[in-house]
Amino acid sequence: MRLRFIFGEVFSGLRRNGTMALSVVLVTFVSLTFVGAAALTQMQVDKLKGDWYDKVEVSVFLCPDNSPKIQCSSGRATPEQEDAIRAVLDDGSVAPLIQNVTYESREEMFANLRARDTSNQFGSLTADQMQASFRVKLTDPTQFEVVADKVRGMNGVETVQDQREIFKGLFSLLNAATLVAAGLAAVMLLAAVLLITTTIRLSALSRRRETNIMRMVGASRGLIQLPFMLEGAVAATLGAVMAAAGLWLSVRYLVEDWLNQSVTFVDYVGAADVLVVAPWLLVVAVGLAVVASLATLGRYTRA
Repeated sequence: MRLRFIFGEVFSGLRRNGTMALSVVLVTFVSLTFVGAAALTQMQVDKLKGDWYDKVEVSVFLCPDNSPKIQCSSGRATPEQEDAIRAVLDDGSVAPLIQNVTYESREEMFANLRARDTSNQFGSLTADQMQASFRVKLTDPTQFEVVADKVRGMNGVETVQDQREIFKGLFSLLNAATLVAAGLAAVMLLAAVLLITTTIRLSALSRRRETNIMRMVGASRGLIQLPFMLEGAVAATLGAVMAAAGLWLSVRYLVEDWLNQSVTFVDYVGAADVLVVAPWLLVVAVGLAVVASLATLGRYTRA
């Protein structure tokens, strides 16, 4: 009987304030869509880092002819210098951090360049103008500086390059997109809280006579406030469900069906990732509704 009364009051309140309730649903939908988009963008950044950082290498470029570097003052790296560098990488203190080391001679680098140069842009170059290098694959890419410090400055080493620098611009852009989405989400969530507060306030004012009667017959504060709290929670939950559905459809058809077919070398977030985010959207929606309800009902249903 009590549950029937509570749910009856909930749907009665939603019907009376239908326009405001619809506004809550829509604003919650938009705000939580931004929240979900920010979460998915950050998940995409983590996927890219995990995939690409594992593939990148540290390049130790050896001294070519006529290099301005002090450690290359004696000219092109000699076989003895190359052996000393390899000994540090293979048997030195950094050896446990290294997965494998690949040596690329000037001739091999020239051949690889010519194979990629389909437009003959570098046709005037010769093998003598190339630069030999060691390509070092690390067990943990974040340990680049530890390895670089050991070989940087050695005779025969001109520069040490971390290929992760190539992706820093992309990751910075994606992180900025995450922050923008999070900022918009925060503004929209604030709007949702204000709308929920206004909706509950109007509902409480329209039923003040009923709540007064309930207090007079001994109803607890919790029983009086529960229908109003559920009104906000129902509207916010509908918005969260719409946001989760919109994100799932976007990822399923725009990312998995279209983008994944167009750019195949990237591991994108998928519909399964949306299912991970969706429960948190529901939690945020209900939490906002509860906080807004408690802040409002303390004044309008005070015993």
